[in-house]
Amino acid sequence: MRSAVSFDRFDLKIMVHLQREGRCSNVDLAESIGLSPSPCLLRTKRLQETGLIRGYSADIALEKLGEYVIVFSEVTISSHRPDDFRKFEAAAGKYEEIVECYNVSGGYDYLLKIVAPGVGYFQELMEQMLEDDIGIERFASRIVLRQSLDRRGYPLGIIATQKRWD
Repeated sequence: MRSAVSFDRFDLKIMVHLQREGRCSNVDLAESIGLSPSPCLLRTKRLQETGLIRGYSADIALEKLGEYVIVFSEVTISSHRPDDFRKFEAAAGKYEEIVECYNVSGGYDYLLKIVAPGVGYFQELMEQMLEDDIGIERFASRIVLRQSLDRRGYPLGIIATQKRWD
């Protein structure tokens, strides 16, 4: 766990608002959180400089681009030395279809979120990963049938509840 960066309740309001509405103007942001534009802009820049705000991105409607599948794959690697973990993670980062990769505790080592144009493509990807000899001992995959919840942001208010406000 990394150490927390210092922030206050106005910074939290900025982050919560920007998670929902990243393209808002500074004036709209300032108005929505109860600050004047100048200090709001200074705070936003500080949040970016400290790394609390890592960036901004567009929410793309994949279904409008064409057919696709989302697959969660549980991967167990054959050896558990630090170099083996690094080797797997470096290799996983080279596959554009792997959009999220988590080293997890429990019955397997990694949980991958993979987005592919179809099941056949996904199967070819997994075969390629096995051929690339990146340390995969076994994997089990689950194809997403339907997404029933889609929250784009994090529960910042809940995570920050441990913080005592000045």
